[in-house]
Amino acid sequence: MKQFFNLTQPYQFEWNDLRCLLTCVNVLLVVAHGVSVAWFGFGVALLGIIKDITTERRLSGLLMHSATLLLNIYFLIRA
Repeated sequence: MKQFFNLTQPYQFEWNDLRCLLTCVNVLLVVAHGVSVAWFGFGVALLGIIKDITTERRLSGLLMHSATLLLNIYFLIRA
């Protein structure tokens, strides 16, 4: 696995790791409990957008969190 992913250095925690975990938890909660938990994903995406704009300034992160935000808004409107 190390060769496939070209891992040459020990693992270092990044904020995107935490946001990825929270997004996965959001997906599991929406699947298990319905769209009423979309507020959780909405909050995570909004915080991700704020962090992308204020500190990281990466277009890919901004697009990813914007898409997640729009998806959760869609869930909340349809609920």
